[in-house]
Amino acid sequence: MADTLSAGDPSVRLQAALAAGSHPHPGFLETLVERCAVEPDFFVRDMLSWALTRLSPEITLPRLRRELDSGRAQARSQALHTLSKIGDRSARSWITRDLLRDADDEVARTAWRVAVALAPEDEDERKDLADELAGQLGRGDRGLRLSLSRALVDLGDVTGPALEKAAASPDPETAAHARATELLRRHPETGFDAAVDAAKRTVALGPERAAAAAETMETGRC
Repeated sequence: MADTLSAGDPSVRLQAALAAGSHPHPGFLETLVERCAVEPDFFVRDMLSWALTRLSPEITLPRLRRELDSGRAQARSQALHTLSKIGDRSARSWITRDLLRDADDEVARTAWRVAVALAPEDEDERKDLADELAGQLGRGDRGLRLSLSRALVDLGDVTGPALEKAAASPDPETAAHARATELLRRHPETGFDAAVDAAKRTVALGPERAAAAAETMETGRC
């Protein structure tokens, strides 16, 4: 199994991961986890995660927890991804502030998604998570900001106070991202780019002037 999963042809590796999941065996655990940390192909990595979900959580979860402390960014992000597929809420405490603030964008992005997916029903704990996620507003490129906005929107109404506070930030990127996320939360049908554009106008002009400018543009189109 180890040899086949490291074959040069990604289609061979994909078939090996499929076979491991179709015929799960505890002896595959270490090989699958180790391969997740270095596998370059997205589809093979996803199949490796699926194969891990086919094993007993009693042995898989503790091993994934160890990977969250790995020095390899891909090992951390793939362990988080696999945790999201398993969906065991007992793992939510493993999504630490260090992971949510990870310097690697892919690790942080995955940690945001998993933290929201495994979030408890307790409102205070969800508010704490919202505050933590809001601390990352303004980070990264468009794709990363979209991922964070989606995570905050998925967390629900508890994000309102955190977004309101971030919208008052002196940093214009943070403020615009917060306002765009709040717009998406209230009006999910609004596209992300449109929400960002509207938020940037509000930050640059102030709420009243931005509203007047929007009205003028709408009148001109009519």
